[in-house]
Amino acid sequence: MAASLQFNFKPVFPTKSSTNYAPKFNTIRCSASPTSKSYSITLLPGDGIGPEVISVAKNALQLIASLEGIKFKFNEMPMGGAALDLTGVPLPEETLLSAEQSDAVLLGAIGGYKWDKNEKHLKPETGLLQLREGLKVFANLRPATVLPQLVDASTLKKEVAEGVDLMVVRELTGGIYFGKPRGFSTNENGEELGFNTEVYAAHEIDRIARVAFETARKRHGKLCSVDKANVLEASMLWRKRVSMIASEYPDVELSHMYVDNAAMQLVRNPKQFDTIVTNNIFGDILSDEASMITGSIGMLPSASLGESGPGLFEPIHGSAPDIAGQDKANPLATVLSAAMLLKYGLGEEKAAQRIEAAVLDTLNRGFRTGDIHSAGLNLVGCKEMGEQVLKSIDSTVPAAV
Repeated sequence: MAASLQFNFKPVFPTKSSTNYAPKFNTIRCSASPTSKSYSITLLPGDGIGPEVISVAKNALQLIASLEGIKFKFNEMPMGGAALDLTGVPLPEETLLSAEQSDAVLLGAIGGYKWDKNEKHLKPETGLLQLREGLKVFANLRPATVLPQLVDASTLKKEVAEGVDLMVVRELTGGIYFGKPRGFSTNENGEELGFNTEVYAAHEIDRIARVAFETARKRHGKLCSVDKANVLEASMLWRKRVSMIASEYPDVELSHMYVDNAAMQLVRNPKQFDTIVTNNIFGDILSDEASMITGSIGMLPSASLGESGPGLFEPIHGSAPDIAGQDKANPLATVLSAAMLLKYGLGEEKAAQRIEAAVLDTLNRGFRTGDIHSAGLNLVGCKEMGEQVLKSIDSTVPAAV
């Protein structure tokens, strides 16, 4: 791995060019350049470990702003279970309005046992679906890169995991999670029924396919489209449209794979994949599977982008209520999500690279949270890991862009 963490992707969309951190060094800091750029960031700490990891990421953004001559205006808003407790709904109108009016949105995590038995419209996860729909973010980018410092943390054999670097491009606002009709009913025998609809329009497939082809073009030129076209009509149309869009990208090698085979191949030979494009539900499952190749779901960020407007950036891990408030969470996925926010949401490439390099430097210095710890390394909590990242940011020489 090179000196900085690279996800080998550049945005194909138009970009918009609660804890204060006081550096614990006896130095006087001046900005690297006069402050000339100002951005509005909506922070959604959410539930469980969300507030803990968002605090760390916010500190990193504040420090990088002082070093790079950037100004951030943060607006922290409730969402998920926290919003349910405060307002009775998982996504208050004020929260969505703040997100829509910002330059980018950074989310911690949502959900928890407390709200598991709520009716569907009162579940924290419903708020996330509503947020994605409100922001019109249809392309979810989830990198899965096995860092050399963490290859031994993978549950796969070293020779299988070493060198894995793939990107899952997931369609985010269509398919079975949003399709209608959906609901509950009874059949002619009086039995209860639950039903959902997997449906895609041609334009929904075309736009996510183009994002995936552009992504693959900027990586290693290989795209695997995952579907279930041997059974599902929606997948048959998916394969047809992706194959048609391929004619626009003769420099990208396209292959197709059924989702059950893709799930097996990800653990059998993950290095065969460069870029994967798939629908909403398959992408949800496969990206979580791919994350575990890296050793911990606590290391992986994600970006959700639309054709215009603010992007949504979040770690792919959940709210982990079992360890919430115990200073055990790994904040690095959220810190790297902040780096994706800078790079893909704001076009601040140099600032993003400094954060990515700082994460690698922190790992190189041997600091680990419990989920990625191994013998001989420094076991630290969420706050201390955050402090070590800040030290690395402060000492990292910015890379040329």
